[in-house]
Amino acid sequence: MLLVQKFGGSSLADLERLRRSAEIVQSARREGHRLVVVVSAAGDSTDELIDMAHAIDPAPPLREMDALVSTGEQRSAALMAIQLGRLGIPARSFSGWQAGIQTDDTHGGARILRIDPTRLEQTLDAGLTAVVAGFQGVTGEGDVSTLTRGGSDTTAVALAARLGADRCEIYTDVDGVFTADPRLIPEARKLTQIDSRDMLALARAGSQVLHPDSVRIAMEQGVELHLLSSFHPGPGTRVSYLPEKERPALAGVTRDLSKGSVTLAGRGADALRLAPVLKALEERGIPVRRAEIGENALTLTVKAGQIDEALQILHSFV
Repeated sequence: MLLVQKFGGSSLADLERLRRSAEIVQSARREGHRLVVVVSAAGDSTDELIDMAHAIDPAPPLREMDALVSTGEQRSAALMAIQLGRLGIPARSFSGWQAGIQTDDTHGGARILRIDPTRLEQTLDAGLTAVVAGFQGVTGEGDVSTLTRGGSDTTAVALAARLGADRCEIYTDVDGVFTADPRLIPEARKLTQIDSRDMLALARAGSQVLHPDSVRIAMEQGVELHLLSSFHPGPGTRVSYLPEKERPALAGVTRDLSKGSVTLAGRGADALRLAPVLKALEERGIPVRRAEIGENALTLTVKAGQIDEALQILHSFV
């Protein structure tokens, strides 16, 4: 079985966490799987690089910013390959361009156009684990490019689709997908599975569990996603297309502080749900400035100071 495993920045924040993530890879290899590992930049290193550049120039050239921030993922890839080697897992690291990831020329927000899997397939055929720097690629002119923030998820799913992987596993510091952020809503429930359409609605509405592009590509290409914790063993959450009888009416809620909005997601987040939601908010003295019914999503704009309370009320409907 071919697996793509992606590890986020919190899973690589220091050498101990790097080793623990590498042991997850080691366990999968012992089970006989072939592996492509995608890594993010460790911890807050991307923000540190951005701050350094802005200390020199408040408006640095986007091309140079891509060249700079892409080094965080490349460092993670090399360190992961070294750590895997120490664990007896032969591995080889690749930057985005070495992995054959070609993008458009929109620096700082590039879109993957195509992937040439030749080198990765050769690496896998040689019995090695391929470790790929996420969040990056190369333009048609040969310049380093980066995707939007959180784009390592997109790298992993795009590679899984191109290589025909059996599954794409996303490892983070959370145990799976919850009905709400458990840091905000303590009674939020972990989901064993969630429909891709509902996950996409949550991702687009502000949930940072998965990048929206990664969910979209997974839907379009039929890639099954598993969201897992790199800190606590467990089944996590499976993200895939569910038959309607297995899909709950409402999957969860999220917020977007930049827009002052809260969103209720699911196939039942429709016009019929709007009236009782508005009534519940009105009873708590929360006026709704704007209501929008989208695909599998009901989004309400409220005052900034009332977002968290509104989120709690919306979660009571899930």
